[in-house]
Amino acid sequence: MSDKSMTDQTDFLAACRDLLGDAYVLTLDADTAPFLTDWRDRFTGKALAVLRPATVEQVAGVLRACAQWQIPVVPQGGNTGLVLGSIPDAAGTAVVLSLARLNSIRALDPVNRTITVDAGCILQTIQEAASAAGCLFPLSLAAEGSCTIGGNLATNAGGTAVLRYGNTRELCLGLEVVTPQGEIWSGLRGLRKDNTGYDLRDLYIGAEGTLGVITGAVMKLYPQPKACITALAAMPSPAHALRLLSLMQDHCGASLTGFELMSQYCLQLVAEQFPQLPRPFAEAHGQYVLLELSSSQSEAHAVELLEVSIGAALEDELIEDAVVASSVAQSEGLWQLREHIPLAQAQAGKNIKHDISLPISCIADFISVTDAALATAFPGCQLVCFGHLGDGNLHYNVAPPAGMTDRDFLANQDAINRIVHDQVHAFGGSISAEHGIGALKKDDLARYKSPLELQLMRAVKQALDPQNIMNPGKIL
Repeated sequence: MSDKSMTDQTDFLAACRDLLGDAYVLTLDADTAPFLTDWRDRFTGKALAVLRPATVEQVAGVLRACAQWQIPVVPQGGNTGLVLGSIPDAAGTAVVLSLARLNSIRALDPVNRTITVDAGCILQTIQEAASAAGCLFPLSLAAEGSCTIGGNLATNAGGTAVLRYGNTRELCLGLEVVTPQGEIWSGLRGLRKDNTGYDLRDLYIGAEGTLGVITGAVMKLYPQPKACITALAAMPSPAHALRLLSLMQDHCGASLTGFELMSQYCLQLVAEQFPQLPRPFAEAHGQYVLLELSSSQSEAHAVELLEVSIGAALEDELIEDAVVASSVAQSEGLWQLREHIPLAQAQAGKNIKHDISLPISCIADFISVTDAALATAFPGCQLVCFGHLGDGNLHYNVAPPAGMTDRDFLANQDAINRIVHDQVHAFGGSISAEHGIGALKKDDLARYKSPLELQLMRAVKQALDPQNIMNPGKIL
């Protein structure tokens, strides 16, 4: 590093300390370590510093300083991402901009059914604030106790309720964003209709911090349902699950709020790693669907809908067995089976994850073809397939054969990704449904996106971030 570069970094850090205070400019290894390793413990980056602003104005000041000294900046929320989108690279020249201290709920309007929040608000905190006001904020993820709404927006997170309420983009009405030049765009409008030019809000949602820093948002709220009923159905194959989805949608309409597919191996893995969780069925089945119905009328109405639907599915031989939760505790137990799948995977060892989406009608064929291709190329590999079947999003993960070391297995990652993603592309799907691209999938994005799409994306990036200081090396 040249003397000038070292001087520039020293001057930059001095300016940040003047702006934020010494306690919120972290440079010691012991202080920065929690911000530099990804959630899956697969990669640890380096940073010039971790900066922890407490106000939007401080974020703007940091961005102005980054622009002046041409310091790359990596925005970070709860650091629960899976594609290395909020982790700096190994160069050590970037700063991590943690939004964790921007964690206020600014306003809640139960009549307009909106909640205005800082980007650093924990998702569960927003859910609880909405509930206390008699409303529902429906975004729900396994990491909701630690992920932030800014990160959810930056990756356009999905979760378990997309079938009924849509993903994070559809739940957002307005944004506040700090540009790479340190200017504050205040678009915190709680409007359902606003046809006044380009939709800047949608441009920043899903951009993974590469175009600017989301600092606040207006999110939609909904009425609390009068009742939620949960059931777990067992069936032979994904094709049966697709037929069950159609039947449930025909019978229940918008009352169907969750429809989660889980393979037998998923529940086997959960049982091995978390033996204290319930085992609803005495016998193993090929596939399982966790479904949830929400009623705006009454619990009796929800129960009747579910009983009629399950009865029709049994009569049509779409399912082999079913368990209906008769209490809140039983419902939570069934959901824990689904939510513990990623945790069971992590405890069992390393695995190669794929967050993909497909036309719903193609899912069964995709699973059949891709399972066979992987079994041929990597005999004995274990397929951990689960996800949000109702919106076409699968977490199609591959675990090593018994006895293979993590190191040897991960050496096959590129080859496994190619098989899976080639099939996704062949079936008209997407290689990222809700996790984003980050650094992990940017080479795959270049392979499967058309040259024109990439050209347009680069034009947007160049126009908004001409210095390329916003999360460089991510997406493009």
